[in-house]
Formats: sequence, structure tokens, C-alpha cells
Amino acid sequence: MNFWWIPISIVIFLLAVLIIANFHIVKQSRAYVVERVGRFYAVWNQGPHIKIPFLMQVIKKVSLKEQVADFPPQPVITKDNVTMQIDTVIYFQITDPKLYTYGVEHPMNAIENLTATTLRNIIGEMELDQSLTSRDIINTRMRSILDEATDPWGIKINRVELKNIIPPKEIQNAMEKQMKAERERRESILQAEGQKQSQILVAEGEKAAAILKADAAKQAAILHAEGEKAARIMAAEAEAEAITRVQTALAESLRLLNAAAPNDQVVKLKALETMQKVSDGKATKIIIPSELQGLAGLAASAKAVFEDEKKE
Repeated sequence: MNFWWIPISIVIFLLAVLIIANFHIVKQSRAYVVERVGRFYAVWNQGPHIKIPFLMQVIKKVSLKEQVADFPPQPVITKDNVTMQIDTVIYFQITDPKLYTYGVEHPMNAIENLTATTLRNIIGEMELDQSLTSRDIINTRMRSILDEATDPWGIKINRVELKNIIPPKEIQNAMEKQMKAERERRESILQAEGQKQSQILVAEGEKAAAILKADAAKQAAILHAEGEKAARIMAAEAEAEAITRVQTALAESLRLLNAAAPNDQVVKLKALETMQKVSDGKATKIIIPSELQGLAGLAASAKAVFEDEKKE
């Protein structure tokens, strides 16, 4: 039997295996750093690529996605000599696979050490209270410094966050006491404000009641004065009306007497008759002239004598 085809089949099989082994498909958001004969050759992005056997070599596969690095807590000392533990979280992205590969040995260790030293420098310029309340400022400064330092490494720092700040135990106890005292102070202030508002409302209510009471007394006094005024006016009007009627009657009597030319006694009697008519009216007060008062007494005596004689 002739087995000449066996070596050819073996060669074809080895070539196929060699081609398959050197055929690479780069996925989305990844990049391959390729060297040729020990030197940088190219960066393969997404898509199919074929490597020349024994001459080309993929030395690094790089992810272009945003990555998160959570570093363990680092001891830092504040400006007022308080030692505390701070752990940080860094969000970064590889923008240049070539620089990332050749820029620094062990990039993640380099970023971690750079983060620790930068954090110590920033916190060392702050006191404890300021460092606890200035997270945004610390994050911004660290991101700016780290981004500038890692730019030659092909790394972009997108965000830096202080995950946790752990002060010493005695500082935590003091802070808890301070917070408790502050809450008690605020509670006392709120209670005092409530009492103040209550007293203000009570005083305003008493003031309004006093004003209403004074206004009611004022209105009552006004009405009482107006009633007395009206009564006096009515009395004065009645008195004036009575005087007017007396004067009118006297004038009429004088006119009649003058027309008949009577003597003084007749005039006086006519005046008395007129007075009797006037007294029958609505007036309650009659003013009698002095010259008629004697005549009135004489008429009363005469009337009494006449009645006595009539009885006999």
C-alpha cells in the first residue's frame, strides 16, 4: 500500500491548527497589544486579526470599559494630629492600551500608592472637622491630581470617592457626645420658641379682648350720652313750645282786650282764662307772669267765698 498522502495530511492538519491558533477576534470594548520580534507592533481593536506565528505575540489584553478600584483603608494624619482610616474608590478607564502596557509596571499598584500619598497630603492640610465635612473638595482635588499623574500611563481617572472615614474610637465617642449635646440644645431652643410663641399668642388674645372691652364701653357711653342728649333736647323743645304757646295766647288776649278797651281787671281775668286753656295742652310746665299771680290768688278766694255762700 502506498501511504504517500499521510505526510501531506499531517502537514495540512498542522497548518490548519497553526492558522486557527493565530486567528484572533477582538471583542467590543477590548484591545490587544501586539509585539513583533520583541518590539511594539500594533494595537488590535475589535474585529478579526491574524498573527504571524513565532514573529508576533499578543502581550496584553486590555479592557476599555470603565473600571472600579476599591482600595483598603489607608491611615492618614490630620493637621491637628488625629490619625484616622480612609478608604477610597476610584473609577478609571484605559484610554491608551500602549501607554498602559509600557508606561508603568503594575499600574494598579502604582495607582493605589499614588492614591494613598495624595490622600495623605490633602488630609494633612486639614483639621479633623474640616476633613469630615469637605468630602466633595477632597474628591475633586484627588481626581485632578490622579488624572494628571496617570495620563502618561494611558489611564483616565473619572471619579474619586471617599468610601468611608473612620476616626479613632475616642474621637467617635467625643463626636457622639457633641452630637447629643447639640440635639439637646436644639430641643431646648425649640421648647423655648414654643413657649415664646404661646405667651405671644396669649398676650395678643388678652390685648384683643381688652380692646374689644374698651370699644364696647366706649360705644355704651356714646349711646348713653346720645340718649341723655336726646332727652334734654326733647325737654327743651317741650319747654320752648310751652313758652311759645303762652306768649301766643297772651298776645291774642292783649289784642282782644285792646280792641274792646277794657280796664285792668278785665285784662287780668282774660289772661287767667287764657292760661287755663293753655294748661289743657301737652305742655307740662307753665310760666305765670308776676302781675297775674295776685289776680290768680284773688280769683281763688272769690271762688271759695262763692261756694260757701251757696252751701248756706
